[in-house]
Amino acid sequence: MSKKKNNSGGIVYSTDPNFTPANDDDQEEINTLPPAQQQLRVKLDTKQRAGKVVTLVDGFVGKEEDLEKLGKDLKTKCGTGGSAKDGLILIQGDYKEKVIKWLQDWGYKAK
Repeated sequence: MSKKKNNSGGIVYSTDPNFTPANDDDQEEINTLPPAQQQLRVKLDTKQRAGKVVTLVDGFVGKEEDLEKLGKDLKTKCGTGGSAKDGLILIQGDYKEKVIKWLQDWGYKAK
């Protein structure tokens, strides 16, 4: 059997002779804004984390690679773990003040 995935969006059959399935693979990459134009929000969160505190950095606009690079830089500065995905950077622990200071030093607008 072929393991090809048919991405027809759930459409099995159409009687329209001019029907062409929508192609979700043509999503445009969002260009990364310069640091001065980024509006980042830093907050602490404990929801669904068994009482553990994480520092959240939200509001990044740009490519996933740039988000991961910024997340890696912040994790390295804090000396802790975390992740960067879906426009969010999670840093394990309470590093809110340090993260805001570093982001502002790097030219980001952080609150």
